[in-house]
Amino acid sequence: MKATLATQLGQQLHLTPSLLQSIRLLQLNGLQLEQEIRQALENNPLLELEEQATEAEAIPGSDAQLETAAFDELPESSLWDVPGGSWNDADEDRTARLPAGESSDPHLRILQALALDLDEADLGIAAFWLEHCDDAGYLAAPLAQLTLLASARFDRNAAHVEGIRQHLLQGDPIGMAARDLRECLQVQLAALPGTVPARHLANRLLGGDLNLLADHDYAALAREYGVEQADVHEAFRLVLSLQPRPGDALQPHEDSAVIPDVVAWHADGQWRVALNPGTTPRLGINPAYEKVLSESDAGANQPLREMLQEARWFTRGLSMRYDTLLRTARVIVERQAAFLAEGEEAMAPLTLKEVADAIGMHESTVSRITSGKYLQTPRGTFELKHFFAVRLEGASISGLAVKAMVRRLIESEPPARPLADDAIALLLSRQGVNIARRTVAKYREQLDIAPARARKRQNARPQLARAG
Repeated sequence: MKATLATQLGQQLHLTPSLLQSIRLLQLNGLQLEQEIRQALENNPLLELEEQATEAEAIPGSDAQLETAAFDELPESSLWDVPGGSWNDADEDRTARLPAGESSDPHLRILQALALDLDEADLGIAAFWLEHCDDAGYLAAPLAQLTLLASARFDRNAAHVEGIRQHLLQGDPIGMAARDLRECLQVQLAALPGTVPARHLANRLLGGDLNLLADHDYAALAREYGVEQADVHEAFRLVLSLQPRPGDALQPHEDSAVIPDVVAWHADGQWRVALNPGTTPRLGINPAYEKVLSESDAGANQPLREMLQEARWFTRGLSMRYDTLLRTARVIVERQAAFLAEGEEAMAPLTLKEVADAIGMHESTVSRITSGKYLQTPRGTFELKHFFAVRLEGASISGLAVKAMVRRLIESEPPARPLADDAIALLLSRQGVNIARRTVAKYREQLDIAPARARKRQNARPQLARAG
């Protein structure tokens, strides 16, 4: 075989350490970033925290100075209130009910909470159920066997004993004393407050073959229940959000709350956006170390020179993260200003590509910077991903806005004459929104709203009770 030489033109992306550092910092959430910064400060003596105002004071008239001034003009302090972040929550602190010096046994804490609702005899039955729970919170023996044992021990009938178990099952932590995984998750699903997307389908999945769920066989589940695979995915995510081991909640843990990365507020007739200074610490390089290294020979202090290079990569990556986050949030707030002012029905269609084009970056960069980052607004705190809404086919409105319209129509319907899905589709068409009856049914299911026939039966029950 004869060897030959040939030239070839091509393009290839080389990911430098600096670029890799920047990409990794982009996708970290607030807690992960805090841990990353703490570790960097511990491992690299050349890095140090900077005061927030330092950069603004150094560059008069700069964007940094404007952002600092913006924070001074933030409105009422309630805008920054974070649930669980103070002692002034509406709910009473349960730990205050624990007498000093008492046992910290988790079962005892449950019984102390139940003491407000149950008498001494029923507390004994509750203690019996807790004694027969394993570490995960499930009954360690068959329900029928334990019911007979409890009935004989406390001289109560099976219905009364089961009632105490139901009290535990629906208490805190919810799902405690469940007979199996199915019952534990179904109780949690039913207890979720308000309207929960995909709750109906999730309940059907839990009532069926759990092996299909365990195998993640979405296609088989979609065929079995006559729904789309996308709906199965959404219901499956809801099931995964539940707690399969309620007993784990009894272990001590630190409360966590969502801390916004960015804040938006309305002032002087316009929306303003700024980074939350509490989640955007600024790092700099120690000037004394940097001066010594710049004046020394190139071959000297090699370990410190490597640390200097790593420090530069880290600070540049951090600056890129903050800049990208702020620019992305500004575009999102600009495009979704109607939603912030009017609500879900004004949610505009928005894609990653549109934001990426507006800030001059790639879609993957926008995807990374919007994952796990939160924007606090007067309307609430939302993950940045929430503001991306799919455009309804053949229309200039988002699917999320149409879903909100469907909910409004159902909430305002006559109780005795609930709107069928085809009637809702007709009403929407008169508003210029043309969607099929099947699409209405899909949105209604995602809103956790029963069909018209079931709603009519539900509305008729109170009337029958009054007539009786």
